[in-house]
Amino acid sequence: VQLQASGGGLVQVGGSLRLSCAASGRTVSSYTMGWFRQAPGKEREFVAAIIWSGGSTYYADSVKGRFTISRDNAKKMVYLQMNSLKPEDTAVYHCAASSRTYWTSRQDEYDYWGQGTQVTVSS
Repeated sequence: VQLQASGGGLVQVGGSLRLSCAASGRTVSSYTMGWFRQAPGKEREFVAAIIWSGGSTYYADSVKGRFTISRDNAKKMVYLQMNSLKPEDTAVYHCAASSRTYWTSRQDEYDYWGQGTQVTVSS
């Protein structure tokens, strides 16, 4: 499985961005997909996850109500819609794929990682 994140950029406080993650691999549609982020000087942290069917989504408390994760299995794409962005959302965002059938926020349970995309929120 290969993953490629895109869609990052510079946005003002309160603005929106939509990140995309293009996945390759025959079984990727059966994987749980997640977004993680790493801010400068901080450890990488969980942002959101969506199980293979797209029927269940999970969010870190810090983004709940502002971010929305979705997926299109036919296109092998995962999205992260980010609204009401704050300076503390500034980070490199990574998409990841887990072969587990349940959702997880544990980084060690994700098998594949893509290169990140930079999101910068200016105040």
